Amino acid sequence: MKALVYHGPKKVSIDSVPDSKLEKQTDVIIKLTTTNICGSDLHMYEGRTDVEKGKILGHENLGEVVEVGKAVDSVKKGMKVVLPFNIGCGFCANCERGLTGFCLTCADPSVMPGMAGAAYGFAGMGPYSGGQAEYLRVPYADFNCLQLPEDATEKEKDYVMLSDIFPTGWHSTRLADLKPGESILIYGAGPVGLMAALSAKIQGASQIFVVDHKADRLALAKQLGATPIDSSDDNVSEQIRELTKGLGADCGAECIGYQCHNSKGKEVPNMVMNALVDAVKATGTLGVVGVFIPQDPKADDALEKKGQIAFDMGKFWFKGQKMGTGQCNVKAYNRRLMDLIHHGKANPSFLISHELPLAQAPEAYKHFDNRDEGWTKVILHPHAA
Repeated sequence: MKALVYHGPKKVSIDSVPDSKLEKQTDVIIKLTTTNICGSDLHMYEGRTDVEKGKILGHENLGEVVEVGKAVDSVKKGMKVVLPFNIGCGFCANCERGLTGFCLTCADPSVMPGMAGAAYGFAGMGPYSGGQAEYLRVPYADFNCLQLPEDATEKEKDYVMLSDIFPTGWHSTRLADLKPGESILIYGAGPVGLMAALSAKIQGASQIFVVDHKADRLALAKQLGATPIDSSDDNVSEQIRELTKGLGADCGAECIGYQCHNSKGKEVPNMVMNALVDAVKATGTLGVVGVFIPQDPKADDALEKKGQIAFDMGKFWFKGQKMGTGQCNVKAYNRRLMDLIHHGKANPSFLISHELPLAQAPEAYKHFDNRDEGWTKVILHPHAA
């Protein structure tokens, strides 16, 4: 089969690789019909992780079931399914609590002591191949496959967002403890930040502030009804306080991660976290879903090399703020978010900028990594002509 394979920093190609196959009788094989490039793929693409050469990337996956293990009960050949990016077993202590992003069964314990969580095609998240390919093995298929309704083909571009960015955007608002009528400050107008804005809108936020320095992305935030804030002005906190009677936003969402940049283009890993502490009100809550990794040897910042940042703990403590962090537990949200799409209450596909065959994925990575204007979200169709 054909798949996008990582060969080193900024080196990916479409290669012929062995076909996906059943490894356990609880597996299924799906034929990928849509798979996305995610912003977190860029950390690996840029060589900023320890992802191994030869890895098939891709964790935002939707397709048709073509082969079914004998122990699979509810998933049948021919079904259209979307997969959470995180792989869960369904029966470990964390999965039982709904914390499927931190599965103990599927985790690779060699990554770090106490490691939890697994994902398709991602550094440090187990041996699982990604879905930027023609076919994909799905472990524990009864648990991990979300079966799509009768409009699966019609709304495929919306449903594929259930694999990661729509639930992750929603998760940021839940970690931030957003309540109806409250204001929220979202850092980042990339795909996850825009999904956080959409999620906040659905949940009845009174004010939604989205911070970025890319005009095309801020225009999409405005299209959602959010107030765009241009971070190149370097006075974001003052603007937020002016718009909230001097108090600051009720809560905040971090949707960028450790590779955030200042207005001059310099990478400053602690910038957004400290900006949120400053601009969110006293006693407010921060939801952090942007990727932070345990170590980054290629970083210029001495702390970031060790996976650390200089955090304004004093201001955070003095303001009595709280924080929730970590990967999204996709299965905690994806069924209800699917219903929002099915009934016309959410259309996350609005942010798609490019729809391409798998063969064009290496070129798409270049444009997306460069943050070229207009390259907001790329979806791939592995079986397109």
